[in-house]
Amino acid sequence: MPATEKHRFINRHSLPEGYLQQASAWFDPVVESLVKHHDGAKKTIIVGVNGSQGSGKTTLSDYLSISFKERGLRSVAISIDDFYLTLQQRQHLATNIHPLLITRGVPGTHDFPLALATLNALATNKGKVTIPRFSKADDDRAPREKWSKIEAPVDIIILEGWCVGIAPQAKHELVQPINQLESLHDADGKWREYVNQQLKSNYTALWELIDCMIMLQAPGFGCVYQWRLEQEQKLSQRHSLSEQANASKIMTPEQIKYFIQHYERLTRHSLLHLPQYCQHVFELSSKREIISHHSPLTS
Repeated sequence: MPATEKHRFINRHSLPEGYLQQASAWFDPVVESLVKHHDGAKKTIIVGVNGSQGSGKTTLSDYLSISFKERGLRSVAISIDDFYLTLQQRQHLATNIHPLLITRGVPGTHDFPLALATLNALATNKGKVTIPRFSKADDDRAPREKWSKIEAPVDIIILEGWCVGIAPQAKHELVQPINQLESLHDADGKWREYVNQQLKSNYTALWELIDCMIMLQAPGFGCVYQWRLEQEQKLSQRHSLSEQANASKIMTPEQIKYFIQHYERLTRHSLLHLPQYCQHVFELSSKREIISHHSPLTS
């Protein structure tokens, strides 16, 4: 990686200088295999990146994108977060289906047709393709004038997100609440059943487009709070908190504890079941350091 690009990458993700050496050792072999995959496929390929909140998905996706560019391939890294429904749309779901659907994140709170259309356009269109952006500080889709544009078709699409690749749960797994949020606000299971049905009916079709699946596997759900807290602190640093309106959108530690309970069920489910369906699994320590790599689908 050129020195200037290296400096920008480190600053962009607030990383220690030693990160790149470790990233090169772990990730460059994956990059080489994906370059070969693309050359053999002779079409746009889609790489899925899964990991619990705060595990480093965005950093890894950026590293992959830069690495592909160095090897002469055009790529784009997209977060499934950018396909969240608007606040107004989620308010509609909350009123008509279940109040918990006001909170972004779980399957059923994404604009599924928009995601499919965007991925298809990036793979087949010729010319500029607009990619939606979501403002987590505002908890709403960013204005269209702030959406990014990229020249299509691209060689590789990187789709990252905490729920990317997750399969639906079996019906019997939905019966018992697993945390306080579900016990207090979803005692009858209507919310979790809706989320699971959305995963089954819509998201599976999206996951089937993925050519290679990479997972950053946390040691357990217990790490997610600290990782998500650090993520929120970085978010606050990127926004001007001199405005009270902006400051009020950044979550407190107590709000984060409540927030992550929305994702606990499927995060635990993915940690148990998703690795066997991945081409590359990087096991993480509680400090987010990679401690091992294995390839369930290629070994």
